[in-house]
Amino acid sequence: MEYRQLGRSGLQVPVLSLGTGTFGGKGEMFSKWGSTDVKEATRLVDVCLDAGLNFFDTANVYSAGASEEILGQAIRGRRNELLVSTKASIPTGPGPNDRGASRHNLVRACEASLKRLGTDHIDLYFMHIYDALTPAEEVLGTLDDLVRAGKIRYIGCSNFSGWQVMKALATSERHGLGRYVAYQGYYSLIGREYEWELMPLALEQGLGSMIWSPLGWGRLTGKIRRGQAATAGRIAQGGAEGGPLVDDEHLYRVIDAIDEVARETGRSVPQVALNWLLQRPTVCNLVIGARNEEQLKQNLGAVGWKLSADQVAKLDAASRRPPIYPYWHQAGFPDRIPQPTPW
Repeated sequence: MEYRQLGRSGLQVPVLSLGTGTFGGKGEMFSKWGSTDVKEATRLVDVCLDAGLNFFDTANVYSAGASEEILGQAIRGRRNELLVSTKASIPTGPGPNDRGASRHNLVRACEASLKRLGTDHIDLYFMHIYDALTPAEEVLGTLDDLVRAGKIRYIGCSNFSGWQVMKALATSERHGLGRYVAYQGYYSLIGREYEWELMPLALEQGLGSMIWSPLGWGRLTGKIRRGQAATAGRIAQGGAEGGPLVDDEHLYRVIDAIDEVARETGRSVPQVALNWLLQRPTVCNLVIGARNEEQLKQNLGAVGWKLSADQVAKLDAASRRPPIYPYWHQAGFPDRIPQPTPW
């Protein structure tokens, strides 16, 4: 397993982490993702640790907290062998203070996550969404207090836009508060908008990027091809609802290119898609999901080898989409506005 530095922190993380959105299967949304119980979760953790993957990602809203509870039981007795990240700020209840990143909610949410996970600290704590109502000083001051109390080790943000990340980083610098070291966001061969603003920002500010849904919400698992809809798995069960929209022709064009590279390398479609991401700037970790042990082992096969430059170029060309303004305009001035990836 390859390890990379998490942003400008001193923490080394494996290039793959196991996302636990499939743990629990509670609620309308997460029941479509999977229903991994404690026994299955423990086996998945065993497989991960055997492969050198010691990083596990969850969130307090996954299956109404059941994901954290199941993960906590699955790692019991071996907490010091691994890293755990979780998240807060998405609504967890009907009350006006059951949401957001206020001091009131973050302290309570952190304590609840620690209890469900059965641990005394969280290695990486993400703000799951941006809270425009709570002052940045309050959010980062609270997180700084939790770090100083030893309840969390590092902080990150997820699903923020570029200006929101930069506002937070500037607030941390201005007030001498802990800064976000990681950004967790969506990025895949069929969703490359991350490259337009967030990737240049991460490069300039030294943020490490953890990528969620690197297989495009299940569309790049190999189950979908031109003229062949998924008949099993998360997509077939409606688990892609609420995810990014992708027009069929673009999806099929990308899958055709992946299929070609997969034949050349003797690798599977998801392994090729994941390996491409591991060669992108700023990416230090891919959050992989697995409904079962077979899927997990398949995804673990994405490491330990590299696509050739020609194969990367082939996938780049098939997946490239015209950037929106002002990014297409900025691309015309590469001597003044460096482009981390060619359009």
